[in-house]
Amino acid sequence: MKKKLRSDFNSRQYMLAQDFELYYYSDLHFSSVGKHSHAYTEVYLFCEGEVDMEIRGRRRSLHPGDVLVLPPGTEHRAIVRSGETPYRRFVFWLSEGFCETLRAEAPEYLYLFDLVRENREHVYPMDPLEFNSLRSQLFTLLEELHTDRFGRDAQIALHVRALLLTLGRTVWQRTNKQAKRETRSSYQLITDHIADNLSGDLSLDALSRKLYLSKYHIAHLFQENTGLSLHQYITKKRLAACVDAMQSGQRINDVFHQFGFLNYSSFYRAFLKEYGCSPSVYMQERLSTAAAEERTP
Repeated sequence: MKKKLRSDFNSRQYMLAQDFELYYYSDLHFSSVGKHSHAYTEVYLFCEGEVDMEIRGRRRSLHPGDVLVLPPGTEHRAIVRSGETPYRRFVFWLSEGFCETLRAEAPEYLYLFDLVRENREHVYPMDPLEFNSLRSQLFTLLEELHTDRFGRDAQIALHVRALLLTLGRTVWQRTNKQAKRETRSSYQLITDHIADNLSGDLSLDALSRKLYLSKYHIAHLFQENTGLSLHQYITKKRLAACVDAMQSGQRINDVFHQFGFLNYSSFYRAFLKEYGCSPSVYMQERLSTAAAEERTP
């Protein structure tokens, strides 16, 4: 499925579409492009490879999950240090006219773009959960672009706006987290900590020590707000993160450690209980459904 969505790399650095263009590249032998800039905004999500990015003369190594925002006129170039690992990335171009249309609808769509212009910081690292969510949204948008289903244009418009809001909200929440900390309820404090630390120790003892709340109070808050035990809540969150990661292209055997499951056996049992089938069967069914939708006129 993902292979069908890949584009062959083209060194063209101008837009053909009026509003936006989206590409997913995976190259073993990358033909480097010299320093250049665009007349449009480029959003770039780095997925894999041994790559440096030089922006306005400053060079830095990229890590999976790095989001780069390059406003018009920003000189840059990618430098591949080694061709042994595939160079995988998403490239999302948005014209100035389209950006102004989005701004007129809601300035929040362009929050991250405005932030980049204000502080001239172009690189925003995402944690694994945020990275998988963004990658999943990008693949969903690409799949819609490659189909001719009923309501395609309307759905594409929704996906584009949801993606930009996700980017802006993720960065906003991170930069405003400390300022908001004092105003959050205990329950919000716990759920935010869980969301940020799905791969870590989230036992009742660990949460109590970290957040300075009694174990009884934490357990009571979850039962009262969700009807679930703390363990049930965390398991559901971890499983949802694993599903997002699998849908964005990661192998099943790579995801369960990433989100806090100690071994495959415990992950398998929890997945079977939550979704009623094994992880492999679940993914096969999702891929089959997507393939059938693509064949539907």
